[in-house]
Amino acid sequence: MTQVTPMMKQYLEIKADYQDAFLFFRLGDFYELFHEDALKASRELEITLTGRGQGEQRIPMCGVPHHSAEQYITRLIEKGFKVAICEQVEDPEMAKGVVKREVVKLLTPGTMMSESFIEEKENNYLSTIHQNEDGTFGVAFADLSTGEGRVTLTGDEFEEAVQEVLATKSKEVIVASTIDASLLERLEKEKQLTISFEDELDNKVEYSWVYKELKQPKLETVYARLLQYLVKTQKRSLAHLQPATYYASTSYLKMDQHTKRNLELTETLREKKKQGSLLAIIDQTVTAMGGRMLRQWIERPLVSKQQIMERQEAVESFLTHYFEREELRDELKAIYDLERLAARVAYGSVTPRELVQLRKSLQRLPAIHSILGKLNISSARNWFENLDHFTRIAEVLDNSLIEEAPISLKEGGIIQTGYHEDLDRYREASTNGKQWIAELEAKEREVTGIRTLKIGYNRVFGYYLEVTRANAAAVPEGRYERKQTLTNAERYVTPELKEKEALILEANEQTEKLEYELFCEIRDQIKEYVPDLQQLANQVSELDVYTSFATVSEQRRYQKPIFSEERRIQLENNRHPVVETVIPRGEYVPNDVTMGDDRQMLLLTGPNMGGKSTYMRQLALTAVLAQIGCFVPADEAELPIFDQIFTRIGAADDLASGQSTFMVEMLETKHALTKATQDSLLLLDEIGRGTSTYDGMALAQAIMEYIHERIQAKTMFSTHYHELTQMEQTLSQLQNIHVSAVEQDGHVVFLHKVIDGAADRSYGIYVAELAGLPGSVTQRAEELLKELEGAGQQTAATVERPPQKVNEESDLQLSLFAYEDKPKAKPTASKHEKQVLEAISQADLMHMTPFEAMQMINDWKKQLRS
Repeated sequence: MTQVTPMMKQYLEIKADYQDAFLFFRLGDFYELFHEDALKASRELEITLTGRGQGEQRIPMCGVPHHSAEQYITRLIEKGFKVAICEQVEDPEMAKGVVKREVVKLLTPGTMMSESFIEEKENNYLSTIHQNEDGTFGVAFADLSTGEGRVTLTGDEFEEAVQEVLATKSKEVIVASTIDASLLERLEKEKQLTISFEDELDNKVEYSWVYKELKQPKLETVYARLLQYLVKTQKRSLAHLQPATYYASTSYLKMDQHTKRNLELTETLREKKKQGSLLAIIDQTVTAMGGRMLRQWIERPLVSKQQIMERQEAVESFLTHYFEREELRDELKAIYDLERLAARVAYGSVTPRELVQLRKSLQRLPAIHSILGKLNISSARNWFENLDHFTRIAEVLDNSLIEEAPISLKEGGIIQTGYHEDLDRYREASTNGKQWIAELEAKEREVTGIRTLKIGYNRVFGYYLEVTRANAAAVPEGRYERKQTLTNAERYVTPELKEKEALILEANEQTEKLEYELFCEIRDQIKEYVPDLQQLANQVSELDVYTSFATVSEQRRYQKPIFSEERRIQLENNRHPVVETVIPRGEYVPNDVTMGDDRQMLLLTGPNMGGKSTYMRQLALTAVLAQIGCFVPADEAELPIFDQIFTRIGAADDLASGQSTFMVEMLETKHALTKATQDSLLLLDEIGRGTSTYDGMALAQAIMEYIHERIQAKTMFSTHYHELTQMEQTLSQLQNIHVSAVEQDGHVVFLHKVIDGAADRSYGIYVAELAGLPGSVTQRAEELLKELEGAGQQTAATVERPPQKVNEESDLQLSLFAYEDKPKAKPTASKHEKQVLEAISQADLMHMTPFEAMQMINDWKKQLRS
């Protein structure tokens, strides 16, 4: 039978309550891990695996030093794991048996507050999805590092709730342990999400202020699950949590994760980096909290015209007041992250240096208030009205903390001289004692004649006089009491030195203790103003974003958009905000975009690399910029306010779910067709290219007809199926447009200019040349293209096409390619010729490689010769 030591028994009992977390078990100066935790941690952290015990009873074990544990914990959290910190909660000298230990904190991806884990300009959200009794879902999220919390209801579709969670870029989602297995499986597909479980919802009394703005029991219940999880994991005061607020998902422009990714709003599609995204271009914020607010605005543009115009008013004022704006930005640069500083004050983790940062930040407010007084911004009239509060906080910090306060409380030297009488007395005693010791050292050197005599100190023996072994004989007999003999020296003490040592150590101990107590008192005074500081942080953040918008609008020549009640789009010399910054100045070709009552759908054709995708994306990005309150990259801009944006751009497999590129394409298209309204914007690129040519064209036409007749949303449809351009004759609100190109000396020149009308070809072979394909390949492709085009013309001339069928319920054209089952060939055609003609008519050229096309033509030649 395996013997379990009392310590291991304690470990196993605690571990039983934290099965889904690594248990960092404190033993002396190390956090130790055992059993499966040790095996897994040694792999994930690449640390040495050891063991405890012998033979079959040997237990796997590994550990990390407690003073450097944060870096190891952070690495585990970044990988999506949880870490339970188990500390000694009893004085070892007072303990009977095994020292009592408890988990003091559970660290998870959604609750980490360490600066090494969270980005200063990004929120770290924890989310929950709750299913109500009526089958509808609610979503709540909170950022523990700032105290922000929000709640919404998403209807009876679980996917909508998931999209809300993903929209916040949450790292962790909390659900009930009784969640339906199919719903849990859906969440598990999102690899960036750590899934946690919480079933208790009882905290409404203790945290009543958090719920005060939530007027519905449903909303309170949704948020209760999240709050209960925070209470259990943090095991400390959560006084910094702000009142949770309700938001309706319809209050913001909806964009699913595919759309946000395709538009590269906050990160690039390939490298997942901020650089190269829309956020990177317009982020001129100078504070961390302003950067976080800007990211939130981009993720959730407004749909309220009044709110948008209020933002525009502020931006316009700052744009026209250059000197005041620059003064403000200089002041803002000196303001630290008030939002997270306030949270750390309430959380009890603020450091002396951070309180000094708070003081320096508050001292900037009078100057900011004075500058704002010169501007006429209605939204800012009530800002900083509690300046008296902040002046008092600044005075308390100014009178108490030294200018160069340390990071750690253990270092001492926090409180100014003159702040507290007892502290000054202890410091004086300590200082005088140390001065007395320095004088004693000088005196003893003179009396003994030993110039190398010195007085030292260590924690074991306290103060001592040290004389080298070579000079030990020179010590007057009976003057000192021998304390310790070393290899090269002798150490001594005197009664007088021991007496002074007691006074000095007592003074040092009392100084450290009193400094800590005074710091806690100061922190508690500041804690009373945490709600005011959080409101202040929000106002400073807005100010930072507005001045950022004004700055980028001036630098990039953005113009103020107006909003059309007639759902009209009129953009003059519109530009892609990101692309124009990465090409030489003056070389970007701007384009107009016009859409109105008789021009709701644009069918975009043109050459590869001509700029079709850029043209489509710049319209969506312009709409996003307009609806966050920023000016836009155009000479003139009139836009409707969109309720949703859908994009289907690019190709991607979802191999984990067993879904092909074409299946993903169809699922995303289905989502757009079922959710879009006439106030939406649809950008559909190359729909139908993932299947055979005729299948693809038929699907593309049917989709366009459906949008045109049923949804009537503003739509831009890009295609290489030039046959679809004939739909302009049957769909009254469809307009053909194309990206122009010209051929010069056998080469194609892309003009990047979008004009009305349909393109005549796609210039794919020219793009292949630009990509550097071997010349023999592109030359052969040219030959094959001519043969195939010739064969296509011949087939078209010899095939009779019946009248196109029309749906009885509408006048929509059902198919452009209604061939007879047995097309008529020329009477003179042989059996083999008929077979070849049939093969040509069915060839899917768009999805063949040049080699496959060559092989197919060679087969045809053999058939014709036989």
